Amino acid sequence: MTESPALPALWPAPVASGAVDATVTVPGSKSVTNRGLVLAALSSEPGWLRRPLRSRDTLLMAEALRTLGVGIEETASSSSAGGQPPAGGGEAWRIIPAGLHGPATVDVGNAGTVMRFLPPVAALADGPIRFDGDPRSYERPLGGVIEGLRALGARIDDDGRGALPMTVHGGGALDGGPVEIDASSSSQFVSALLLSAPRFNQGVEVRHVGSALPSMPHIRMTVDMLRCAGAQVDTPEAGGEPNVWRVTPGALLGRDLVVEPDLSNAQPFLAAALVTGGRVTIPDWPEHTTQPGDALREIFTTMGGSCELTDNGLTFTGGGAVHGIDVDLSEVGELTPGIAAVAALADSPSTLRGVAHLRLHETDRLAALTKELNDLGGDVTETADGLHIRPRPLHGGVFHTYEDHRLATAAAVIGLAVKGVEVENVATTAKTLPDFPAMWTDMLAPASGPTSRRA
Repeated sequence: MTESPALPALWPAPVASGAVDATVTVPGSKSVTNRGLVLAALSSEPGWLRRPLRSRDTLLMAEALRTLGVGIEETASSSSAGGQPPAGGGEAWRIIPAGLHGPATVDVGNAGTVMRFLPPVAALADGPIRFDGDPRSYERPLGGVIEGLRALGARIDDDGRGALPMTVHGGGALDGGPVEIDASSSSQFVSALLLSAPRFNQGVEVRHVGSALPSMPHIRMTVDMLRCAGAQVDTPEAGGEPNVWRVTPGALLGRDLVVEPDLSNAQPFLAAALVTGGRVTIPDWPEHTTQPGDALREIFTTMGGSCELTDNGLTFTGGGAVHGIDVDLSEVGELTPGIAAVAALADSPSTLRGVAHLRLHETDRLAALTKELNDLGGDVTETADGLHIRPRPLHGGVFHTYEDHRLATAAAVIGLAVKGVEVENVATTAKTLPDFPAMWTDMLAPASGPTSRRA
């Protein structure tokens, strides 16, 4: 990844001079990349991950797996030791499974997928694996994974915190079997146990016993990727018990996996088309996907746009006006900041519901959105499970991001229509969308043509 120029502490968000008309190539999905890395590391044979996302979260995952003994070779479309990359070009990572071992220390940064998906992998390693990360990672919920792993036979030292830092004492194997967890604060608790379950001696039966599960599309993504790797998974959708997932023990197959574009990271660019009454095309938008970002097609159409999915990708066109929306975002909570930004520019009020769990994300996203939008002149009220947004004329000012990439991109959307918005620490977008500021300014350039900055 080429090094980007240093970014200012306060990034002046560009104002759109007219309707946007651009093609934006979005890098690969973080969710697919990190799940693909874990499954490949646990497979019985080498595999390829093609067009992976290279961002802070995915590089933390790759480095953590290397620390545990997994081989990960990065290559372009030319040949590489151990085989040829799959057809189609672009960057590819070859993952070579190996015996997992410690002692080792894993840096999770502030990546939920790393801090939650890798403790079950560490339980299969020989030796102690310490997990540590950014200060905010200490505040993020991890109890469901810790308690679940203990119930399945793992030994974990966390000094009773139910959070990082902690040490997993790997014994080379894990019994597995039935386990009950409360995953109402993060669907990643379920995905974490399912991803490693084929390697457990008895597989796993995960039973969610809490309130409603958020972000169900991410669990469906986990199940789909497990099945594609050869695992047998029984799910509620397939006629099984509600809130119960079963994975049978068995070998995982090495795969040639092409990573889809990150549809959630396409959100600010689609929002630009909606807010400016313009048009943006996202190449390679999949016809069928488990990514939560696919819901943007319906949500942003309801808010005043239209979309067309063709062989060239998804083309979204703004209709010249932005309408408010009343929507349950419980399954697609990560889209909330961007939707809130658009709603603040709409012609009628909006209510965003079902996202109380966002208080436990990279920051308390509901409190942060309320404060930052109101500081720009907005009228946002935090509810028990979301936000109520009454549009008002906004003014410039500093939009703080709290080291949260989705707040930074939401601020950029506001800046399209409001002069003088300055985004504090826009560099935090590198968590999942490297080079976002350059992609954003390229999109706004006259006759921009394809904006194809891949990570």
